Amino acid sequence: MSKRDLKLYLHDLNKEQLQEQIVDLYTRFKEVKEYYDFAFNPKENKLIEECKFKISKEYFPQTRRKAKCRRSVAQNYIRHFKRLGVEPALIADIMLFNVEIAQSYSAEKVNLLDSFCRSMLKSFDEAINYISDNCLFKEYKIRIEKIVNESSDQNWFNRALFDKSFSRIVESQSQI
Repeated sequence: MSKRDLKLYLHDLNKEQLQEQIVDLYTRFKEVKEYYDFAFNPKENKLIEECKFKISKEYFPQTRRKAKCRRSVAQNYIRHFKRLGVEPALIADIMLFNVEIAQSYSAEKVNLLDSFCRSMLKSFDEAINYISDNCLFKEYKIRIEKIVNESSDQNWFNRALFDKSFSRIVESQSQI
């Protein structure tokens, strides 16, 4: 069904039928329930704290299990928050937190895999592009600089790419 067809169908429904449809969607689909729960009672700070806790558990588990270091956990939260319409500054905070916690983890490790560093560079690039697109660079410039400096301090093989990405964003921000 196209969007146009849906609009025509919904236009033909009376108010009571439309309400029944929405309540039915709310009860059937978890995503619809989450959307309406968030729309009417955002509790963004609680969501962000839960998210940060789960991301940090990926690198510093509370039990004796080995750290999984999955980038996908943070990416799933970020995608979910974007769908819900969470404030861009909070999403940017999560994006940077993901790289920062990974760097905290890597500071304690001797043998760091190249794939880990590549993955964090990808997360970093996504974060600074998102920050730039949402005009949040001034708010997060210091944190971004710390990430770049930490990649250099930890001697990551791709530290020059972190610096290059940062320089590119600084240059683009100066043109605005």
